[in-house]
Amino acid sequence: MFKQKHYLGYLFLSPALLFLVIFIFYPLGNTFYLSFFKWNMVSPNKEFVGLANYVEVLTDPVFHKIAINTCFYLIIFVIFSCLVPYIVSFVIDVIISRYKRFYTGIFFIPAVISLVVVSMVFTWILNPISGPIAIILKAVGIKMPIWSNLNGWVIAIIAMMTSWKVFGYNFIVLYSAIMGIDREIIDSAKLDKIPSWRLFSQVVLPMSSATGIYILIITIVQGLQYVFTPIKIITKGGPNYASSNLIYHSYQKAFELYTIGESSAISIMTLVLFAIILLLTFKFIESKVYYEN
Repeated sequence: MFKQKHYLGYLFLSPALLFLVIFIFYPLGNTFYLSFFKWNMVSPNKEFVGLANYVEVLTDPVFHKIAINTCFYLIIFVIFSCLVPYIVSFVIDVIISRYKRFYTGIFFIPAVISLVVVSMVFTWILNPISGPIAIILKAVGIKMPIWSNLNGWVIAIIAMMTSWKVFGYNFIVLYSAIMGIDREIIDSAKLDKIPSWRLFSQVVLPMSSATGIYILIITIVQGLQYVFTPIKIITKGGPNYASSNLIYHSYQKAFELYTIGESSAISIMTLVLFAIILLLTFKFIESKVYYEN
């Protein structure tokens, strides 16, 4: 009887395992395999080159610039997608007393909007000539710069676009976590006239840290998942790779330059890099998380 239940469990798991093998493990293994070959995706023959693709990528100055872009983008993205919704959810739950449902609905709306639509809307809003922000700045005598041609600015704007998309989901999850904190603790802190910033940093943040670490990890993962669309639609990685990141660079190498080996090497190194980031996050942050009971 026990053995029958044992095999029945594997039977129920088999559709999910089959999905993982076809769409996750096989593509990952094939990418690792192709990273040791020189291939243009057209020729029937692949030339084995060993670690040459990795050496070529690591010695390329363009790759160094794009790696820095990726780190800069992630820092901005995490601030706007993790820290800002944390503060906003605290303000709405603890400080504001009216219209909470209205605010939660408004802030969640971006989560259901397509990134293509988000990219087009932001492109219109931030148009340096005819966009509403440019018109307002012009009225007060300020000329809006062409942000898509400025190093640093273009990465920051793209990070804010993608964070606006992620903001809604993160906000709702964090808001639910803060609402779950015992009201007696928060009310006692208010009676003792503890400043709001101390209430947030010393009470709310530690007691909701289990949800916070989840949001931090998923935000890092989504950071590369979502950024491809605005780069593809708006900047194409320009100017001079200023807005490109590791995922988009891998795409360009594969489907524009047809250097599949280098593209695969970039993908594997990106996977390793983010695995290291997540491991460091678990090692130095997760150990300080407060788990109730």
